[in-house]
Amino acid sequence: MRRVALGVAGGTGSGKTTVAEKILEGVGRDRIAFLAHDSYYKDVEWRSEEQLQRHNFDHPDALDNELLIKHVEALKLGMSVEVPIYDFVIHRRTDETISVAPRPVILVEGILLFAEPKLRDLLDFKIFVDTDSDVRLARRIRRDSRDRGRPVEDVLRQYMGTVRPMHLEFAEPSKRWADVIVPEGGDNLVALDMVMARVEQLLSLAESG
Repeated sequence: MRRVALGVAGGTGSGKTTVAEKILEGVGRDRIAFLAHDSYYKDVEWRSEEQLQRHNFDHPDALDNELLIKHVEALKLGMSVEVPIYDFVIHRRTDETISVAPRPVILVEGILLFAEPKLRDLLDFKIFVDTDSDVRLARRIRRDSRDRGRPVEDVLRQYMGTVRPMHLEFAEPSKRWADVIVPEGGDNLVALDMVMARVEQLLSLAESG
């Protein structure tokens, strides 16, 4: 079987996770091997809050792209992979992993997927979720303050210090590599229907070939 690899990228708070969830629901979770780019953060060596605040989590170098590439290649060849579990409290990988088995569709989701040429070349269908910056910032503040207990001032410090500059330097330009750009994320039902139709078409070709 020829396996199909899909990539869903977009800025923080763009709605890319919602789009990925829609694909998982539409295609069927039993037919998809899912990888989140966030699982591949590198360990951070820090001894103080000040050191941690200086770390740039939004640059491509913060992610172990080599391992992710190996995992996508392995899944395409029909081999299982052990995906790291990253602890966002201590900013290091745990000793445990999650086993992901090969499936007809490999779905990868993350902000900087298309900024890495070798990773980009492994993807058969690339989707970029494009949402206005003010909407993305509002979603980021709500998520980080509600789900992670971070003060709004700290969220804004990181957003202005690294999130926004890295988005403009890496994430935003990478959308030129996308096969489809989905405005407004999971709220764009017309675009999602088109994406699902293309995914099903690719899946049929893979299963028949």
